[in-house]
Amino acid sequence: MIKKIISFLKMEFLIKEDSFKNWRMILFFSILALTMISIGHSADRKIFKIANLNEKIKSLKSEFVEQRTYLMKLKMETNVINLLSHKGIVSSERPPIKIIVTK
Repeated sequence: MIKKIISFLKMEFLIKEDSFKNWRMILFFSILALTMISIGHSADRKIFKIANLNEKIKSLKSEFVEQRTYLMKLKMETNVINLLSHKGIVSSERPPIKIIVTK
């Protein structure tokens, strides 16, 4: 038992004649570990990018609501009448006439 532990600590399994299969397994596990690490980092980058894009979406939505509110205030009839009254344009006292086209 002690001989096996000492043999393992001296890494004899890597320098024996039949150590080629051991080296293949070590290389395989190393490549597998590197692949898993790179996939993990890639997933983290995507998560951070998604969080950043969600923040931009929230910002753009709030800006959209703000601009829409401003536009609604500009389109109000009383506001339009007030802005155009300085130029001498007033609202009509007669309602508009509806034109119906028949064939």
